[in-house]
Amino acid sequence: MNNGQLILKDKIIILTGAGGGIGRVISRRLTEKGATIVLIDLDKAALEATYSEISQHSPKSKYFLCDLSIRSQVEAVSSDIISGFHHIDVIINNAGIQKPIGPFYDNDLDLWVHNIEVNLLGAVYLTRYLLPVMIAKRKGKIINLSGGGATSPRPNFSAYAVAKTAIVKFTEELAVELRELNIEVNAISPGAINTRMLDEVIAAGSLAGKELESSLMRKAKGGNDPELAAELICFLASDLSDGISGKLISAPWDDWQNAAFISELKNDSDLATIRRIDNKYFRKI
Repeated sequence: MNNGQLILKDKIIILTGAGGGIGRVISRRLTEKGATIVLIDLDKAALEATYSEISQHSPKSKYFLCDLSIRSQVEAVSSDIISGFHHIDVIINNAGIQKPIGPFYDNDLDLWVHNIEVNLLGAVYLTRYLLPVMIAKRKGKIINLSGGGATSPRPNFSAYAVAKTAIVKFTEELAVELRELNIEVNAISPGAINTRMLDEVIAAGSLAGKELESSLMRKAKGGNDPELAAELICFLASDLSDGISGKLISAPWDDWQNAAFISELKNDSDLATIRRIDNKYFRKI
């Protein structure tokens, strides 16, 4: 796979959660490859820090404060983005929160609902308001970040797991609906990266259940490299990924830099998707 330095030259990319640890890594990698980025986050200090880091490489990039859980704020920011740029090439829905942590029956329901509002509805709102620009151009890429709990049970993290599973389904539905409009939609799993969310798991103590032990080990030894997830996002944002849509791709586990695997992603409709294993489609018992 040819992964040239400026594979994102002249592309306008929207990135949520830009102030966080992985968001900053993604931002830096996107600008290194030539993109202009619209950074979105709720944390002003973190957002400005990311902008300060990338603006020297991408002077046309901008940033917006926005609470993605509030639909009216997302609508207003989307309007400002559309007014300020001639086109939008890529939307990256990266923003996410993890709490509440602990058994569902003990969760604060307000926190549980807020998790869905940020992790799922935030992506839905932004995509819905910006999508008409891509539809008018008949070209675009949407990249959604999924994560732990989307493909296997993650006890004591029910809100996060439900939201991230819904993100995968949202990805697949949009991919089918938008195929004829030349808009491709994919989700990625970045892997177990040491970020603020890891610290939240450790701080939760016994409420995190069996995940506490593995989190402490990961804190000591280090998690997956966020640069790998950022590189996958750059690939999916570029023209190199044309023909890939409706997939959930793991940054650390899938061989997505291999030409043969890329070909499989383009041609096997069930590869890298969530499916029920049953007698109808997959195997006979």
